Amino acid sequence: MPKLLWRILLSVVVAGGTFVLTSVLGVDDGNIWQLTASIAIGSAALIVQYLVAFGDRFEKVDTRFNEILAATTLFSQVDGSVLRSDEVTRLVLGYTKVREQGGDIVQAFAEKELGRLAKMMEGLGSGSADCPGENHEWLIDITDCVKMTLDATSTSVDREFWTSGPADRYLAAQEKAIKRRGVEIRRLFIVRTEDEVTPELRALCDDQRRRGIDARIAVRSLMESNPRVSDFIVFDGELCHETKPDQENNPDSTLLSTEPDHIEDHITQFNDLWAEAERQAGPEPQPTVTSGA
Repeated sequence: MPKLLWRILLSVVVAGGTFVLTSVLGVDDGNIWQLTASIAIGSAALIVQYLVAFGDRFEKVDTRFNEILAATTLFSQVDGSVLRSDEVTRLVLGYTKVREQGGDIVQAFAEKELGRLAKMMEGLGSGSADCPGENHEWLIDITDCVKMTLDATSTSVDREFWTSGPADRYLAAQEKAIKRRGVEIRRLFIVRTEDEVTPELRALCDDQRRRGIDARIAVRSLMESNPRVSDFIVFDGELCHETKPDQENNPDSTLLSTEPDHIEDHITQFNDLWAEAERQAGPEPQPTVTSGA
């Protein structure tokens, strides 16, 4: 039944009850007083119902207004940030369309992906984000964004990576960064002993050098301190990508960090290791100069 009909019916019931009550109480002023009291109380009941309904509606409007205000504030912050607001708009519109037209499994997948993106954004906003295993998409996407420098170490933890499909995409992205944006890339392959400097590893270095990457090899046992080194990449001196190994020395998780101290420590470590690799390689051979006859 319509809400208006319910309200009128309730008011009639209240008015009728009032009339009966005044009759039972034996009021001697006649039916006019009883009728007047019934109408007045019934009208008051109707007014109270409308006031309650108005209050509920006003509360909903106030809540909706606060939501709109929050959304407006959010988008104003996005417009003033480095993040392009049109990409955020595309994300919201795309998710809305999935919610309207997608099936259950599509909606569930969309929400899972949105949750993963939100978690990464929150992590980067607080200084670090991580995920299980190796995240090759992060690796390639960040390489597409690098503008100046890329310094990387490679240990036995990720040695098998270089024969995989993602490695081809990663190196292609690096080649593009070198040729199109003039990015300087240094990669240091680190081994424990000289026995691990195999022909395959030397061939891997040569292949990367042909792509424009300054690739070198450093042997830990030949270093004075023999430091423990992890797989990490520093992009533009601002973002560190680090692969954490498990107990069996396999890739266990991936960490992204924007913490200045964390990045500075890895920059210092890389520069020290690079200097050590140069020392182990010895002086570069000088070109032979022949005198004219």
